[in-house]
Amino acid sequence: MSRAVLSIGSNLGDRLAHLRSVVDAFAPWLIGVSSVYSTAPWGGVPQENYLNAVLLVEDAAAGARDWLLRGQELERAAERVREIRWGARTLDVDVIWCAEHRPEGLRVCRSLDPTLTLPHPQANNRAFVLVPWAEVEPDAVLEVQGHPSPIRELLAALDQAERDGVRLTELTLPRAAS
Repeated sequence: MSRAVLSIGSNLGDRLAHLRSVVDAFAPWLIGVSSVYSTAPWGGVPQENYLNAVLLVEDAAAGARDWLLRGQELERAAERVREIRWGARTLDVDVIWCAEHRPEGLRVCRSLDPTLTLPHPQANNRAFVLVPWAEVEPDAVLEVQGHPSPIRELLAALDQAERDGVRLTELTLPRAAS
């Protein structure tokens, strides 16, 4: 069994519909959904603003790579094109963090595989990940360079302009079943 944090974003086409498609597809495993945030693009490529959110998911049969493959399948269905690094996209689904339930407790997944690096190597620098994640899991901890850090502390350490660039919208996504 694994639990994962997924960051989802879109800045092409019907952005909200793309995010909703992810929530709908992950509904059987969904345990938390953040609000929807509007954010400036990250990475220096001129483009429209993104809509971003974070999902918490859990599945008895899934591992970290399963979350990645499920996300990539949804990106393909949304006709995502990978031409420019950090370029505009219909849908982006990133596995930010994953842990497996073991008899001794939760064990954080670590991977240096270029197709799935865990924990996500840049999550601590991205307010568009940390803000919605803190909303749905306020006590979450992310390992950064081998040191566990509360995500609220990581968020507080970011430049104020980076944090201010993540703006709460009135848009909504379906919530996890209670």
